[in-house]
Amino acid sequence: MTPNQPLRDGDRPSSAAGLFARKGLIRRALRYGGMTLILCVAVLVAGFLVFADSVTNMRPPETVKADAIVVLTGGYQRIEQAIGLLKRGYGERLLISGVNPATTAGQIRKTTRTSPDLFECCVDIGYGAIDTIGNANETAMWIRDKGYRTVLVVTSNYHLARSLMELRRSDPDTTFIGYPVVNADLKTRNWYSEPDAMRTMLAEYGKTVVAYIRGVTGWSRAQGLRPEGEITQSGRIS
Repeated sequence: MTPNQPLRDGDRPSSAAGLFARKGLIRRALRYGGMTLILCVAVLVAGFLVFADSVTNMRPPETVKADAIVVLTGGYQRIEQAIGLLKRGYGERLLISGVNPATTAGQIRKTTRTSPDLFECCVDIGYGAIDTIGNANETAMWIRDKGYRTVLVVTSNYHLARSLMELRRSDPDTTFIGYPVVNADLKTRNWYSEPDAMRTMLAEYGKTVVAYIRGVTGWSRAQGLRPEGEITQSGRIS
């Protein structure tokens, strides 16, 4: 072969063939990676639309009877509705879970305009939970102590799906019945045009997805409970 003679296929250096092969692999990886990313984004967007539709269409059950009621704190509107359900006989006892240790039962009673007799006989205050996982664990301990079988769960509509997921994970033997409290920002059809409502929904959807992944993978995290000594120091043990 003379210096000016063109290279035949069999004469090409192996390094050039390897370079072309690597470029091909990179192109395929980028193509498949891009397709996978697009698919994941599409699934997440579709999941959010289903989640949002479910939340905005939630309605409290018309007639329900449970052994007890638990309300997950996050506003006095939830507590007021839970106390109203207790008064109407939806359950024989109420747990208010996740109360700030600085808040007394008397303050809750006065704010909700509830009689001292009802608080004395039928309301327990839980100071241990610091998040939804803590609510579930605190509620599970309360249920085991009281021996209940069916519990009505009162919380905001956007928070209900994740709450039930965590509760059923903490206590699979108890039947939990959701009672959604409708968030004022989600009452209108155009809630998606309200920045605060959209942020609330997106944040809760993200937390719900993480909670679902935790359940599928078995990935565990902290129990979401305050140290016992921190609670006892406040002098307010439920």
